[in-house]
Amino acid sequence: MSAFKGSYAYSVDNKGRVNIPAKLRKNVAREANDTFVVTRGYEECLFVYPQDEWNKLEESIRQLSPTNSRHRFFMRALLERATESQLDAQARISIPKELLQFAHIENEVLIIGVLEHIEIWNPKLYDQYLKAQAESYETVAQTVLQK
Repeated sequence: MSAFKGSYAYSVDNKGRVNIPAKLRKNVAREANDTFVVTRGYEECLFVYPQDEWNKLEESIRQLSPTNSRHRFFMRALLERATESQLDAQARISIPKELLQFAHIENEVLIIGVLEHIEIWNPKLYDQYLKAQAESYETVAQTVLQK
């Protein structure tokens, strides 16, 4: 089970490769076999799942109904550009050009650990996202963590 956390500023090389920070790599399960699945995320970021965590997500997607139009739309949007990427000798994954364009990523990235997956953001978009939130962290925490 993965438990990614923290944020890291990195760059993307001209071939679309991004380093996975060592502190995140140490939390990748052996079952992932250094393979990641990269796909579109929410709010114009990218989701990066280790293969074992992606397999769990796929199992939940298989439970969706192909007769439900919302389910079909979600499956298509998530899976149409999902791609596997093997960690290379320099601890990098390759991100297809279409996904970099989707997330408006050019040179710099912000990598965030979010429990079972990693998010890759254009740092400016992430800053805009945070500023656009209508509620404070404390207000949301009070509601979300209420028991």
